[in-house]
Amino acid sequence: MFSRTNSRISFATWRRPRAILWAAVSVTALGFLITLEIAARHYGLPGPITNQVKEVIFAPKSGPLLYASMALMTVVLTRRQRFIAAGVAVGIDLAFFLVRWAVDAKMMFGNGALWVILGCAVIALTRRTGQERVLLLKGVGLALLLVAGRKTGDTWLLITSKTRPAVLDQYVATADHALGNPSWLVGRMVKATGPVGAHVLDYVYIQLAVFAVIVTLYQLRHVGVERRFPRHHLVRTFLVIGLLGPGIYMLFPVVGPIFAYGADGGQWAAADLWPNTPPPIHAPLHMSFDEITPRNCMPSLHTAWATAIFIHSRKGPRVLQFAGTFWLIATLGATLGFGYHYGADIVAGVVFTLTIEAGLRSQERGWDRSGIQLVAHGATVFVALLLAYRYLPMEMAKHPWVFGPLVMLAMASVIHGYVRTTRLWDPTAAPARLPNQRSEPQPELV
Repeated sequence: MFSRTNSRISFATWRRPRAILWAAVSVTALGFLITLEIAARHYGLPGPITNQVKEVIFAPKSGPLLYASMALMTVVLTRRQRFIAAGVAVGIDLAFFLVRWAVDAKMMFGNGALWVILGCAVIALTRRTGQERVLLLKGVGLALLLVAGRKTGDTWLLITSKTRPAVLDQYVATADHALGNPSWLVGRMVKATGPVGAHVLDYVYIQLAVFAVIVTLYQLRHVGVERRFPRHHLVRTFLVIGLLGPGIYMLFPVVGPIFAYGADGGQWAAADLWPNTPPPIHAPLHMSFDEITPRNCMPSLHTAWATAIFIHSRKGPRVLQFAGTFWLIATLGATLGFGYHYGADIVAGVVFTLTIEAGLRSQERGWDRSGIQLVAHGATVFVALLLAYRYLPMEMAKHPWVFGPLVMLAMASVIHGYVRTTRLWDPTAAPARLPNQRSEPQPELV
């Protein structure tokens, strides 16, 4: 009788919609990783699973990212456990460092952090029970998701370069005349700042994920005490952006101005014009390009992620708000100033992020009319922008004083709708009292 009761309780727990949702997401994520692994193997390269397993022993690609991931996991630990985890990670890395130095291998840290993450997963399965096991596994999963997101992104970029031989850069560059060719303008500005400005922007561009972890650590600072995660935080938005963005790359392949119109494109470039001379206005055509350069411009996911960081840093202390603003501005400067993106990519990236953030917040609080309208409006604007870039580039270039403001107004309408709607969702706002409500306590509420 006792075992039957426990079985019924367990089955009832798994019938809960949230448990079913998490199970479905886990199965889908595993299938997605396996699919990417097979696709990468088809092109003779290791996939995300193989690359991640290799980093258990061999030099990682990004040590700071692994330590940032471990820091995310430690939000579920006590202060003493965090010190132990950090000490073990550093000790393991020192051992790896000495071995690599002795055999003259590639030097990089981060293996220790990955070992600690995997070790905590083993501890959760073998030494924890009940809610404590679930909490620790959630922390491990959060860390591994951040690492896996980087690996799957690399594989996606490979797939875009192999499966999309033709790119649409001429269409986007033509449409960008409506915005004043901002990549060419900012490119000249960055060039004028010399090596100092370039190094600062390059650091911000590369370490975007690390700063995202800093913002997330602030959002999750109470998990160790409350023993539960908040329903919505920055990592959720980051992962959804990374999951959906590469799909748009496949539909709208673009390599960027420094490749399509710059020296980095080599023989595949339409001309060597960036950043000194904007491209001439002429009927755009599909361009053939190499099988190495990723088609990762439309939309700008670096802009999307920086926008997400900016949004989530708004409720932090003032120093975090200033840092979030700086990171957004510097990321925009890097994406445009290094010739990685056109202005049209930036606009699409902002709309893309706000739509995803609105959808995730609506899912967290429960869908209602305002949430559905906001997501529908953002999705409509995003699709309209892509269609305009693809089918109306000549009209946009010939009438910049019409289409330029229209594009910016379309983006502004999504920003305004997001700000207005989410302010109404703010739980700190006092609900309006209905005229027929009395001030005395109601029996059912007591």
